[in-house]
Amino acid sequence: MTHQFWLMKSEPDECSIDDLEAAPGQTVPWIGVRNYQARNFMLNDMRVGDGVLFYHSSCAIPGVAGLAEVASTPYPDPSQFDPKSPYADPKSPPDKPRWSLVDVRFQRKTRVLPLKEMRDAPELASMVLLKPGSRLSITPVTADEWRAVLKRLG
Repeated sequence: MTHQFWLMKSEPDECSIDDLEAAPGQTVPWIGVRNYQARNFMLNDMRVGDGVLFYHSSCAIPGVAGLAEVASTPYPDPSQFDPKSPYADPKSPPDKPRWSLVDVRFQRKTRVLPLKEMRDAPELASMVLLKPGSRLSITPVTADEWRAVLKRLG
């Protein structure tokens, strides 16, 4: 079975690569995705074992901070039903949940590969992350882009 590759963004003050490494089983549920396209990647395209570039966003130096893998099939995101959660969605019925998630498992921490360095790399020019207006928290990564990022990470 061929694995696919993904870039998944997380704000480090919410869940950093260090938090993922320290989590029980080195696994966290990828809660809070509230974009239909990103949700659909999880529902329709992600498979257990797919590679993940763990990307720190909304921080001093945004960039790839580590490697992870998809560790579960999709299931309903419980935060949508929690009225105290910032991700609560009162319009999502429990019998037909609107939002899903997958679990993500730590593989290794890397040096931070800054967004600026990624932008300057010709072999990464076609990455969805680098396209103007790209704001999705989950984006597909081609096998060539995956190899190019791994090479840059050393």
